[in-house]
Amino acid sequence: MAMNIQTYLTRIEYQGSLEPNLQNLSALQKAHMRMVPFENLSVHYKQPILLNEEALYKKIVEQNRGGFCYELNGLFAWLLRSFGYKVEMLSAGVITDDGGFGPEFDHMTLLVHIDEDYLVDVGFGDSFQEPLRVNFRGEQRQGGMSYQLSADAKRDALVLSEQNNLDENPNMQPQYRFMLYPHQLNEYEGMCQYHQTSPASHFTQKRVCSRATESGRFSLSDLKLIVTKNGTREEKILASEDEFHAALKEYFNIDLHLHPSK
Repeated sequence: MAMNIQTYLTRIEYQGSLEPNLQNLSALQKAHMRMVPFENLSVHYKQPILLNEEALYKKIVEQNRGGFCYELNGLFAWLLRSFGYKVEMLSAGVITDDGGFGPEFDHMTLLVHIDEDYLVDVGFGDSFQEPLRVNFRGEQRQGGMSYQLSADAKRDALVLSEQNNLDENPNMQPQYRFMLYPHQLNEYEGMCQYHQTSPASHFTQKRVCSRATESGRFSLSDLKLIVTKNGTREEKILASEDEFHAALKEYFNIDLHLHPSK
Protein backbone atom coordinates (compact mmCIF):
# COMPACT_ATOMS: atom_id res chain seq x y z
CA MET A 1 0.00 0.00 0.00
CA ALA A 2 1.24 3.48 -0.85
CA MET A 3 0.64 6.16 1.74
CA ASN A 4 -1.27 9.26 0.66
CA ILE A 5 1.14 11.72 2.23
CA GLN A 6 -1.07 14.76 1.68
CA THR A 7 -4.02 13.06 3.41
CA TYR A 8 -1.77 12.25 6.37
CA LEU A 9 -0.48 15.84 6.51
CA THR A 10 -4.06 17.13 6.39
CA ARG A 11 -4.91 14.79 9.28
CA ILE A 12 -2.22 16.43 11.46
CA GLU A 13 -2.87 19.92 10.00
CA TYR A 14 0.76 20.29 8.92
CA GLN A 15 1.50 22.80 6.16
CA GLY A 16 5.22 23.38 6.69
CA SER A 17 8.33 22.35 4.80
CA LEU A 18 9.02 18.66 4.19
CA GLU A 19 12.80 18.98 3.96
CA PRO A 20 14.35 16.51 6.44
CA ASN A 21 15.94 18.69 9.11
CA LEU A 22 15.60 19.23 12.85
CA GLN A 23 13.29 22.23 12.61
CA ASN A 24 10.80 20.39 10.42
CA LEU A 25 11.06 17.19 12.44
CA SER A 26 10.20 19.18 15.56
CA ALA A 27 7.23 20.80 13.82
CA LEU A 28 5.96 17.43 12.57
CA GLN A 29 6.24 15.83 16.02
CA LYS A 30 4.38 18.70 17.65
CA ALA A 31 1.66 18.71 14.99
CA HIS A 32 1.16 14.95 15.33
CA MET A 33 0.84 15.09 19.13
CA ARG A 34 -1.64 17.97 18.96
CA MET A 35 -3.94 16.33 16.42
CA VAL A 36 -3.63 12.57 16.96
CA PRO A 37 -4.62 11.46 20.47
CA PHE A 38 -2.99 8.81 22.59
CA GLU A 39 -5.88 6.41 23.22
CA ASN A 40 -6.65 2.79 24.03
CA LEU A 41 -10.30 2.72 22.98
CA SER A 42 -9.78 -0.20 20.61
CA VAL A 43 -8.79 -2.35 23.58
CA HIS A 44 -12.11 -1.70 25.31
CA TYR A 45 -14.32 -1.92 22.24
CA LYS A 46 -12.79 -5.21 21.08
CA GLN A 47 -11.27 -3.78 17.91
CA PRO A 48 -8.13 -5.84 17.20
CA ILE A 49 -4.96 -3.75 16.89
CA LEU A 50 -2.97 -4.95 13.90
CA LEU A 51 0.66 -3.91 13.54
CA ASN A 52 0.93 -3.37 9.84
CA GLU A 53 1.26 -0.02 8.13
CA GLU A 54 -1.90 -0.35 6.05
CA ALA A 55 -4.08 -1.06 9.11
CA LEU A 56 -2.46 1.76 11.09
CA TYR A 57 -2.93 4.24 8.26
CA LYS A 58 -6.58 3.28 7.83
CA LYS A 59 -7.31 3.65 11.54
CA ILE A 60 -5.37 6.81 12.37
CA VAL A 61 -5.58 8.77 9.11
CA GLU A 62 -8.73 7.59 7.35
CA GLN A 63 -10.87 6.87 10.44
CA ASN A 64 -9.54 9.88 12.40
CA ARG A 65 -8.53 7.81 15.42
CA GLY A 66 -5.53 7.72 17.71
CA GLY A 67 -3.77 4.76 19.26
CA PHE A 68 -1.07 3.69 21.67
CA CYS A 69 2.70 3.63 21.20
CA TYR A 70 3.06 0.83 18.65
CA GLU A 71 0.42 2.39 16.43
CA LEU A 72 1.36 6.06 16.71
CA ASN A 73 5.12 5.67 16.51
CA GLY A 74 4.86 2.85 13.97
CA LEU A 75 2.88 5.02 11.56
CA PHE A 76 4.88 8.19 12.27
CA ALA A 77 8.09 6.31 11.43
CA TRP A 78 6.59 5.48 8.02
CA LEU A 79 5.71 9.13 7.41
CA LEU A 80 9.19 10.34 8.38
CA ARG A 81 10.89 7.76 6.16
CA SER A 82 8.79 8.93 3.23
CA PHE A 83 10.45 12.36 3.62
CA GLY A 84 13.95 10.90 3.71
CA TYR A 85 14.56 10.69 7.46
CA LYS A 86 16.55 7.70 8.72
CA VAL A 87 14.34 6.25 11.46
CA GLU A 88 14.86 3.27 13.76
CA MET A 89 12.27 1.70 16.06
CA LEU A 90 13.61 1.15 19.58
CA SER A 91 12.41 -1.14 22.35
CA ALA A 92 11.75 0.43 25.74
CA GLY A 93 10.57 -0.68 29.17
CA VAL A 94 8.28 1.73 31.04
CA ILE A 95 8.92 2.54 34.71
CA THR A 96 6.93 0.31 37.07
CA ASP A 97 5.39 1.01 40.47
CA ASP A 98 8.27 -0.72 42.23
CA GLY A 99 10.89 1.41 40.51
CA GLY A 100 11.93 -1.21 37.97
CA PHE A 101 11.29 -1.20 34.25
CA GLY A 102 8.93 -3.20 32.09
CA PRO A 103 10.04 -5.94 29.68
CA GLU A 104 11.47 -5.57 26.20
CA PHE A 105 8.98 -4.19 23.65
CA ASP A 106 6.83 -2.79 26.48
CA HIS A 107 6.99 0.52 24.61
CA MET A 108 8.12 1.67 21.18
CA THR A 109 10.07 4.88 20.78
CA LEU A 110 11.97 6.23 17.76
CA LEU A 111 15.57 7.16 16.98
CA VAL A 112 15.93 9.66 14.13
CA HIS A 113 19.30 10.42 12.55
CA ILE A 114 19.83 13.93 11.16
CA ASP A 115 22.94 15.93 12.03
CA GLU A 116 23.03 13.84 15.22
CA ASP A 117 20.76 11.28 16.86
CA TYR A 118 17.40 12.39 18.27
CA LEU A 119 14.78 10.63 20.39
CA VAL A 120 11.29 11.15 18.96
CA ASP A 121 8.09 9.81 20.52
CA VAL A 122 4.48 10.61 19.57
CA GLY A 123 3.10 7.65 21.53
CA PHE A 124 3.78 8.22 25.23
CA GLY A 125 0.89 10.47 26.16
CA ASP A 126 1.83 13.61 28.07
CA SER A 127 5.52 13.75 27.19
CA PHE A 128 8.11 15.72 25.23
CA GLN A 129 6.77 17.32 22.06
CA GLU A 130 10.09 18.09 20.37
CA PRO A 131 13.06 15.80 19.61
CA LEU A 132 15.61 15.17 22.36
CA ARG A 133 19.35 14.95 21.70
CA VAL A 134 20.36 11.37 22.44
CA ASN A 135 24.06 12.02 23.06
CA PHE A 136 23.55 14.98 25.42
CA ARG A 137 23.38 14.25 29.16
CA GLY A 138 22.29 17.64 30.47
CA GLU A 139 18.74 18.90 30.95
CA GLN A 140 16.76 19.63 27.80
CA ARG A 141 14.00 22.14 28.50
CA GLN A 142 10.69 22.40 26.69
CA GLY A 143 8.17 24.83 28.12
CA GLY A 144 7.83 24.23 31.84
CA MET A 145 9.36 20.75 31.64
CA SER A 146 12.90 19.41 31.66
CA TYR A 147 13.98 16.09 30.18
CA GLN A 148 17.23 14.23 30.66
CA LEU A 149 18.81 11.13 29.15
CA SER A 150 21.20 9.23 31.39
CA ALA A 151 23.15 6.00 31.04
CA ASP A 152 21.86 2.95 32.92
CA ALA A 153 24.81 1.62 34.90
CA LYS A 154 23.45 -1.93 34.94
CA ARG A 155 23.06 -2.42 31.19
CA ASP A 156 23.74 -0.91 27.81
CA ALA A 157 20.73 1.38 27.88
CA LEU A 158 19.56 4.95 28.36
CA VAL A 159 16.90 6.20 30.77
CA LEU A 160 14.54 9.05 29.90
CA SER A 161 13.57 11.17 32.93
CA GLU A 162 11.42 14.27 33.25
CA GLN A 163 10.59 16.94 35.78
CA ASN A 164 8.01 19.69 36.00
CA ASN A 165 9.98 22.88 36.63
CA LEU A 166 6.83 24.58 37.89
CA ASP A 167 6.67 22.25 40.92
CA GLU A 168 7.83 23.69 44.23
CA ASN A 169 10.57 21.07 44.53
CA PRO A 170 11.08 19.61 41.05
CA ASN A 171 12.72 16.19 40.79
CA MET A 172 13.68 14.09 37.80
CA GLN A 173 11.34 11.10 37.49
CA PRO A 174 12.33 8.13 35.29
CA GLN A 175 9.87 7.42 32.48
CA TYR A 176 11.33 4.59 30.45
CA ARG A 177 14.55 2.77 29.63
CA PHE A 178 15.57 1.97 26.06
CA MET A 179 18.43 0.45 24.11
CA LEU A 180 19.83 1.77 20.86
CA TYR A 181 19.19 -1.41 18.87
CA PRO A 182 16.87 -1.14 15.84
CA HIS A 183 13.81 -3.37 15.53
CA GLN A 184 11.07 -4.11 13.01
CA LEU A 185 7.36 -3.44 13.56
CA ASN A 186 6.45 -7.14 13.76
CA GLU A 187 8.78 -7.65 16.73
CA TYR A 188 6.34 -5.68 18.91
CA GLU A 189 3.37 -7.95 18.15
CA GLY A 190 3.72 -10.11 21.28
CA MET A 191 3.67 -7.18 23.70
CA CYS A 192 1.00 -5.43 21.65
CA GLN A 193 -1.20 -8.49 22.10
CA TYR A 194 -0.38 -8.57 25.83
CA HIS A 195 -1.38 -4.94 26.31
CA GLN A 196 -4.66 -5.54 24.45
CA THR A 197 -5.71 -8.60 26.43
CA SER A 198 -3.91 -9.08 29.76
CA PRO A 199 -5.75 -8.03 32.96
CA ALA A 200 -2.29 -7.04 34.25
CA SER A 201 -1.81 -4.44 31.51
CA HIS A 202 -2.73 -0.90 32.49
CA PHE A 203 -4.30 -0.49 29.04
CA THR A 204 -7.06 -2.94 29.94
CA GLN A 205 -7.88 -1.19 33.23
CA LYS A 206 -9.70 1.88 31.91
CA ARG A 207 -10.41 3.86 28.77
CA VAL A 208 -7.97 6.68 28.11
CA CYS A 209 -7.85 9.38 25.45
CA SER A 210 -5.42 12.30 25.66
CA ARG A 211 -4.26 15.02 23.27
CA ALA A 212 -1.86 17.92 23.63
CA THR A 213 -3.00 21.44 22.76
CA GLU A 214 -1.11 24.68 22.25
CA SER A 215 -1.89 25.75 25.81
CA GLY A 216 -2.23 22.43 27.65
CA ARG A 217 -4.04 19.11 27.18
CA PHE A 218 -7.42 17.41 26.91
CA SER A 219 -7.75 14.03 28.64
CA LEU A 220 -10.51 11.50 29.22
CA SER A 221 -10.04 8.82 31.87
CA ASP A 222 -13.21 6.78 31.66
CA LEU A 223 -15.89 9.28 32.73
CA LYS A 224 -13.44 11.89 34.04
CA LEU A 225 -12.74 14.79 31.67
CA ILE A 226 -9.59 16.79 32.43
CA VAL A 227 -8.89 20.09 30.69
CA THR A 228 -5.52 21.74 31.34
CA LYS A 229 -5.00 25.25 30.00
CA ASN A 230 -2.12 27.60 30.78
CA GLY A 231 -1.27 25.64 33.92
CA THR A 232 -4.86 25.54 35.21
CA ARG A 233 -6.45 22.10 35.56
CA GLU A 234 -10.20 21.53 35.58
CA GLU A 235 -11.89 18.16 36.12
CA LYS A 236 -15.46 17.14 35.38
CA ILE A 237 -17.17 13.82 35.99
CA LEU A 238 -19.35 12.91 33.02
CA ALA A 239 -22.81 11.64 33.86
CA SER A 240 -23.26 8.96 31.21
CA GLU A 241 -21.89 7.05 28.24
CA ASP A 242 -23.66 9.52 25.98
CA GLU A 243 -21.63 12.33 27.55
CA PHE A 244 -18.48 10.25 27.15
CA HIS A 245 -19.11 9.85 23.43
CA ALA A 246 -19.98 13.54 23.13
CA ALA A 247 -16.68 14.47 24.79
CA LEU A 248 -14.79 12.17 22.41
CA LYS A 249 -16.35 14.02 19.52
CA GLU A 250 -15.90 17.53 20.94
CA TYR A 251 -12.34 17.27 22.24
CA PHE A 252 -10.82 14.57 20.00
CA ASN A 253 -13.04 14.51 16.90
CA ILE A 254 -13.55 10.77 17.43
CA ASP A 255 -16.89 9.20 16.56
CA LEU A 256 -16.85 5.55 17.58
CA HIS A 257 -20.31 5.05 16.11
CA LEU A 258 -18.84 5.47 12.65
CA HIS A 259 -16.48 2.57 13.22
CA PRO A 260 -18.23 0.17 15.61
CA SER A 261 -16.62 -2.92 17.06
CA LYS A 262 -16.54 -5.88 14.77
